[in-house]
Amino acid sequence: MYFPRMLDKIRLHARGELGDDYHANLGQPRTADGTCSNFLRVKYSDLRGRVLAGGTDEEILEWCYENGRRLNEGDLVVWNGFLSKLGWNDFVTPRLEKQKEAIGVTHRADIVTVSELIDLEEGRRS
Repeated sequence: MYFPRMLDKIRLHARGELGDDYHANLGQPRTADGTCSNFLRVKYSDLRGRVLAGGTDEEILEWCYENGRRLNEGDLVVWNGFLSKLGWNDFVTPRLEKQKEAIGVTHRADIVTVSELIDLEEGRRS
């Protein structure tokens, strides 16, 4: 969960196609990008360089495993559980609320996580 999205954002940013509202958080600590790269034990800047060098998501994940740490099934359960709740009563909540305000959905009490907001913005949630 999330890794392919992070790689897509890196690629879109390099092509000048990533929305401006995403630029400030790319790879920053205490964001999904920064937390994901930290969980894999690779520097975001190194990961960005590897993505821009080309390759499939699977090849880049293997590079992360070789240059950081290999995740096991337990790690994936922990990561996916963490990410599915990101923004719900945690350090990301203020940022989530600002983003909800920016897109005009502060009235949506059903949007309490970053994943739910992403699903809304990308049309998987109405």
